[in-house]
Amino acid sequence: AMGTMLYAKGISLNRCYDELNLTQPQLVKEVHLAYVKAGAEVIETNTFGATRTRLEKFDLADKVRDINLTAVAGEDLYVAGAVGPLGVRLEPLGPTSLDEARLVFREQMTALVEAGVDVIIIETMSDLNEAHQALLAARDAGNVPAVVQMTIQEDGATPIGTLPEDFARQLDEWGADLVGLNCSVGPAAILEALERMAAVTGKKLAAQPNAGMPRTVDGRSIYLCSPEYMASYARRFIQTGVRLVGGCCGTTPEHIRAIKTAVRALNIPPSGKISVEVGARMARPLDPKPVEQRSRFAEKLVRGEFPVVAEIVPPKGADATKEIEGARYLLGEGVDAVNIPDGSGASARMSALTVAALLQQQAGIEVILHYSSRD
Repeated sequence: AMGTMLYAKGISLNRCYDELNLTQPQLVKEVHLAYVKAGAEVIETNTFGATRTRLEKFDLADKVRDINLTAVAGEDLYVAGAVGPLGVRLEPLGPTSLDEARLVFREQMTALVEAGVDVIIIETMSDLNEAHQALLAARDAGNVPAVVQMTIQEDGATPIGTLPEDFARQLDEWGADLVGLNCSVGPAAILEALERMAAVTGKKLAAQPNAGMPRTVDGRSIYLCSPEYMASYARRFIQTGVRLVGGCCGTTPEHIRAIKTAVRALNIPPSGKISVEVGARMARPLDPKPVEQRSRFAEKLVRGEFPVVAEIVPPKGADATKEIEGARYLLGEGVDAVNIPDGSGASARMSALTVAALLQQQAGIEVILHYSSRD
């Protein structure tokens, strides 16, 4: 649930979440570490929308390779390269040809495989033809397993009407290593569709449901399935033939912790002896960005231009709304950065570090943080 977790951390919906791999990698890492500490054995990269067609909307089409390369990390557990739909209609429903779709997918997956992912997860697919092109691209990109997950509605069919029996049979024929379902609906509808899929394919299944259907509360999407509820369905998924289980939107580390406990308690015997060859993942140091390219403030300093900096004092309470609105105003008026003092007036205030993070994440302005060594 990378998207909902980043949103909960204050990243606005109009941001490109994949681009955070470059600009706020520590924030992405915090999300991953929370799931790892909860017991996850596989983590997905923050690359769901890191294809050229989606990044073009943010003027980031030239960053496809960089965003996908920097998304891969982790030596002690499996890393899955997340690949979502292109966000465009494919023929015969739209203007994008099947060959074009395959090329776009291949560009992303080649970078993910080069960076060392252990598996490709093609997910949230509603168009079976698009899923096929993504699977072909995965085979083009390298010799890594490919999981293909469709998304369904409450009736079990995809948004364009393909039944679970039909897409499971077709994905099996095309050679997906695992076939499964993710997103859109909660665990109950996922279970019903998985039972129909298990009847027509011998492939192992994958299941990553949402934590229930989202409900809008005070402008926020809230997922209402408790960790215990999700864990109870995880057990039923496994009894249906699922061997890769997790969660999608709304699934917190607490949900994963409960699922891990439930799965471990089942003591499922292995279905047969298998071997998995995992190549060594080499660390890939990134070339440091020139100072003048790091921010508007840095560019002005390097060029010897006159930067404008304003000071924002941390609030005395726990509400930083006024400061965030002020930072947005300053950014709109051409201010290059805001200065956040620590211990202003020797009075109890919100942490300067917290204010700095909020202003950077929610206002998008560069911050200069005072740090006192007294602590």
